[in-house]
Amino acid sequence: MRFKGLDLNLLVALDSLMTERNLTAAARRINLSQPAMSAAVARLRAYFRDDLFAMSGRTLVPTPRAEALAGPVREALLHIQLSVISREAFNPAQSERRFRISLSDFVTLVFFRRIVERVAQEAPTVSFELLPVADDHDQLLRRGEVDFLIFPDSFMSNGHPKAALFEERLVCVGCHTNKRLSRRLTLERYMSIGQVAVGCDLTRKPSIEEYFLLRHGLKRRVDLVVQSFSMIPPMLIGTDRIGMMPLRLVKHFEKTTPLRIVTLPFSLPAFTEAVQWPALHNSDPASIWMRDILLQEASCMSPPRDVARASKRSKSSRHLASAILPTNQRPSEYFVRADSHSS
Repeated sequence: MRFKGLDLNLLVALDSLMTERNLTAAARRINLSQPAMSAAVARLRAYFRDDLFAMSGRTLVPTPRAEALAGPVREALLHIQLSVISREAFNPAQSERRFRISLSDFVTLVFFRRIVERVAQEAPTVSFELLPVADDHDQLLRRGEVDFLIFPDSFMSNGHPKAALFEERLVCVGCHTNKRLSRRLTLERYMSIGQVAVGCDLTRKPSIEEYFLLRHGLKRRVDLVVQSFSMIPPMLIGTDRIGMMPLRLVKHFEKTTPLRIVTLPFSLPAFTEAVQWPALHNSDPASIWMRDILLQEASCMSPPRDVARASKRSKSSRHLASAILPTNQRPSEYFVRADSHSS
């Protein structure tokens, strides 16, 4: 089938090549022989008058023209799949759909386990592929390479639909035997204690905590940088270090790890974990079914038992924050503005 001189089958080959970046793997992906795929590459080059790919060992390196084509081609194929091909009714009990979901270790442990357990009962042949959160999450959505993203809504773009799941708060934690936490934690002591920090975030912007400290020329002492929140507790045990973690994750680890929550000398706002999906999937029956499950399970989540205690500030903490901030800029006002930039 040709459309304005282009064999539309070549778009399927181009999409596979951009996904696999390897000729043999791309051919296998769409059930072509390697010679047939090589011929498709030659025809693509002739039509677009561009090399499209260069070889680096066995890896295909796309040219700028190929990179520019990748998104529109993937979107066109997805639109055909969802709007033309996959219009039959979705039956969860018989479906073999695999959902690709990008989410953090925190969300996996405190929330998504509930989803896996429920789906195993209602749709035993439905499966999941859980992926780490990536910096190019917007591109993953646009290309349809993930079905859902789950992370703080302040990191999400407005280019795709989303829905709030549950609210969370960061708290300060240390080992239960940490003697440095036996006294009230002042700002000066907080800054001087060695900390375990998560080393990356979604937008490469500072977290609200870092935003607060940097704004006032303060720099905490970070002894250890780890890849995820779940790596913080093992690095605290038997040490005088502290760290910042989501409260629900702290409650999860408290069952097996001797952690204690410490009241901070400043206030941090809550943040909202949300789910986002490709705009092209908005009317996809399978996506709608999974969204309903996510929202239903999120609505059943109750706040951790001592959320009020963890977020409570003493009068001295309020006085300390007032002394640091200008008199016309109180902590609550400051953090509302900070929250609009990062989470």
